[in-house]
Amino acid sequence: MSEAHTAPLAVIVLAAGQGTRMRSRLPKVLHPIGGRPLLGHVLHTAATLSPARIAVVVRHERDRVAQTVAELSPDAVVVDQDEVPGTGRAVELGLDGLDDFAGDVLVLSADVPLLESVTLDALVATHRERAASVTLLSAVLPDPTGYGRVLRDASGDVERIVEQKDATDHEAEVDEINAGVYVFRADALRRHLSKVGRGNAQGEKYLTDVVSLARRAGERIAVGIAPDPAAALGVNDRAQLAEAARLLNARTVRRWQLAGVSVLDPATTWIDVDATLEADVTVMPNTQILRATTIAAGATIGPDTSLVDCEVGEDAVVRRTDATLAVIGARANVGPFAYLRAGTVLAADGKIGTFVETKNSTIGEGSKVPHLSYIGDTTIGRGVNLGAGAITANYDDIAKHRTEIGDEVHSGSHNVFVAPVRIGDGAKTGAGAVIRKDVPAGALALSVAPQRNVEGWVENNRPGTAAADAAARARSAQESGDGTQRQDG
Repeated sequence: MSEAHTAPLAVIVLAAGQGTRMRSRLPKVLHPIGGRPLLGHVLHTAATLSPARIAVVVRHERDRVAQTVAELSPDAVVVDQDEVPGTGRAVELGLDGLDDFAGDVLVLSADVPLLESVTLDALVATHRERAASVTLLSAVLPDPTGYGRVLRDASGDVERIVEQKDATDHEAEVDEINAGVYVFRADALRRHLSKVGRGNAQGEKYLTDVVSLARRAGERIAVGIAPDPAAALGVNDRAQLAEAARLLNARTVRRWQLAGVSVLDPATTWIDVDATLEADVTVMPNTQILRATTIAAGATIGPDTSLVDCEVGEDAVVRRTDATLAVIGARANVGPFAYLRAGTVLAADGKIGTFVETKNSTIGEGSKVPHLSYIGDTTIGRGVNLGAGAITANYDDIAKHRTEIGDEVHSGSHNVFVAPVRIGDGAKTGAGAVIRKDVPAGALALSVAPQRNVEGWVENNRPGTAAADAAARARSAQESGDGTQRQDG
């Protein structure tokens, strides 16, 4: 095998731009799609190529971007761009950050998030097979407006690249565009970058000028045409960001469908790239499976459900639910209209039902919180059934406290458990109880006050109202009926 085919690979990622067209306080390269920032997608793809080195060139919001690089690609070198504008200068500094690297250098843009490793592998392979000095990725677009054009000579070889602002009317009619992705031989890149000037409409040091310099030096220029033009396009504004998110999501949904997941309506289903689904999962319409959510085989998710960093067990059903950092056990049933906050753990065969909010709570195997309840900072044992309207009052205006409910506890409707409090195994509570003290195992807890009826209160205190009139009629009818009964008796 030739030395060219075994040369090491380094990657330079350009992430210095401000991205003014995003009109955002957030740096363009940190805007997320599919659960990762744009820069994160590019770094992830770069890592799949197993490069010897990765350098990321930063400038705008330097510290925020550098922090993201450190989190997502700790081994990457962060390089600061100086006052000289242009991609040529950025690559020049990135190359300096690679020290004396000798081999092939792949240049990627942090705002081109959809390129897949198979496309980049093919580009590097073309570069090496052709023994090229420069290999660029191009795409053919029906509307190339805004992109640099790839200009070829009569024999079809690349002559140069011209930016939109520098193109003549004739050149602007070319529909083959430069995707801003290149493979360079490192020694040739160093040599030609030193000759690049700033004599153009934007006064920048263009990386594209290396192509024409290499051609004039008689070096080979190769081209790889992107099989999917949309994947080669950059993100420059919010509209393009949304389109990139849509394309990425369609790719992700299809990948899971081919892996055995039933997605009933791909158009309304969003699945982040770091989520994991097993075979025979069913995803109903209007569902979002976000970040590192994992869903086990046979589970049904949705409709109208959002899961963020959740874990769902086998054959569980989660309907019309908003959940974050929650664990839902096998065969559990959640929803509709449930709200699971961070720290919720629902064990196997459990239930969190309609209009129930849970937070930092563990609900044991086979236990049920069916409806209209708030369960916060609570531990619930096995086989528990809480009646409608149960509330664990965890906050005393100073600190949070826990409620502990043992196994096989059944509570009446509209109970309030005032934490800290413990309900023993097998205990029961009556309807409307306010539980302020621990309940022993097997006990019945009641909070009963005698009912007091104040006769005539409405007529005396709300005279002239519809309620007072209705009460007067009812009392008159009752008195008349009582009188008739006494006469008949």
